[in-house]
Amino acid sequence: MKIDGPDKELDNHLMGRVTSLNVSNGGVPKRRVDGAQVSRLGLQRDAHNDTKGHGGPERAVCVYSLERIRALQAEGHPIDVGTAGENVTVEGVDWDQVVPGTRIRLGEKVLLEVASFTAPCKTIRESFIDGEFVRISQKLHPGWSRVYTRVLSEGEIRSGDLVEVSLPTG
Repeated sequence: MKIDGPDKELDNHLMGRVTSLNVSNGGVPKRRVDGAQVSRLGLQRDAHNDTKGHGGPERAVCVYSLERIRALQAEGHPIDVGTAGENVTVEGVDWDQVVPGTRIRLGEKVLLEVASFTAPCKTIRESFIDGEFVRISQKLHPGWSRVYTRVLSEGEIRSGDLVEVSLPTG
């Protein structure tokens, strides 16, 4: 299937691009890397300070929308790519459609499935005016949350890779 650019829709598929891959030795901000190997437990070279609330097979990769980050910046929040702890920042995808059960293909090999919305925690408070990290709480602001994904297919991903989002059916 040939796609000219991000934000193309085909049936129950949305197309976009990977704009950033982000890792850290624990905590935030996560720093940009050009490419990453993705295993069942997430991006290599990425770690978590709190392994009770982060990581593991059901929270292997955190994904967020560049458009949401830009909108939050327009509200005056000092958020930037990686400061909210996401591993993969995507653009060109209708973020309101990304819900548990959605599948996200990154590049040719990596396939993720959204397991849950990501509950924000105080470690990302510096990204928000007055530390109001609940601005990206799914319960308080539906459609603004990051998502946790499980890895269905491992492989290598790079910034600029095509993103194909398959919405759940039924």
